[in-house]
Amino acid sequence: MNFVQWLNSLDELLYELMSWLVFFPVTLWRILRRPLATMQYAEDQLQLDPDVQYRGTVSPPIMLILTILLMQGIGLAIDGTSPIVASHSGLAGLVNDNTSLLLLRVVLFGTFALMLATRKVNRSSADLDRDTLKPPFYAQCYAISPFALLLSGGLNAAMHHHEWVQITGLVSVLAGFLYYGVVQVRWFRHELGQSYLRSFLDASIGMAASLAVTFTLGVLFK
Repeated sequence: MNFVQWLNSLDELLYELMSWLVFFPVTLWRILRRPLATMQYAEDQLQLDPDVQYRGTVSPPIMLILTILLMQGIGLAIDGTSPIVASHSGLAGLVNDNTSLLLLRVVLFGTFALMLATRKVNRSSADLDRDTLKPPFYAQCYAISPFALLLSGGLNAAMHHHEWVQITGLVSVLAGFLYYGVVQVRWFRHELGQSYLRSFLDASIGMAASLAVTFTLGVLFK
């Protein structure tokens, strides 16, 4: 690669990074306003050529990563070093900087997307493989972004020393779970054409499995 080609690639990278400042809030607003339509959009875009996918939004996995990165940055600005980074006991010794902490959080929240997507495929008539799992996983990456925003912000606020900030944090956590749960019930009903009761059961099983994995990893890294 010569110098001119390197500059051209740098030009594209810079534009892509800066465009996230515009399309991140646009995508978040679309998810909050019309979650099911945005999740369907995430799946439909995968049918297009890679060069024209997600032209008006941030792609689902990047959206989830940016959300977690944003909340981690805010948390570090307010509270300083994360307790996980500061701890050297157990598997927490593997998380020795903010980059590895970000990767851990991406895995934890990505577990929710993976579990719910897997549940949906298993409940459908399709065989579970890499092709059938990808569309619902991408849809779930959109759905979990507001949940990650509310949950991460709420947990940070809940550990604050002011009581009213703690209460606000708990409300944020509850709102996050309520929002995410309602979206999942509606999504299962829409995707599988089943009753609300059956959809509630599928959503509950998927979320319970995700929480079990998250808590297990949390204990190991404590």
